[in-house]
Amino acid sequence: MGYRVSQDYNQTNYNQTSRSDNDFEQKVMDTFSEAVQILLSKHKDYGPLNIANAPGGALNGLRVRIHDKTARINHLIDNSKYKNPEHESLRDSFLDLANYAMIALLVIDGNWPTSEPADDEADCG
Repeated sequence: MGYRVSQDYNQTNYNQTSRSDNDFEQKVMDTFSEAVQILLSKHKDYGPLNIANAPGGALNGLRVRIHDKTARINHLIDNSKYKNPEHESLRDSFLDLANYAMIALLVIDGNWPTSEPADDEADCG
């Protein structure tokens, strides 16, 4: 059995928690929202096929991406490069890692697209 969050979680539980808990929950939601915006933006750039058609299957492709991202995170931390990397920050790397996990969940649940959207569906905004 997997984890499931109640539909009314935000309203019911949020009202019954302390201010400190509310602040933490808001920071979690803000960070999650940031990750979602990045995922949706990158999905528009990449499309679904880079995942769906990965060699060895979608989950294998994600496993490789997650391994590479984790190796980058380890290198940045182990070499104190996280303080001033030349390219993406440690925080950016963790946001990417979170999004790879989200994509993996979509793949596992059968919700990752396996084809490009039709031209009339491609313009999302």
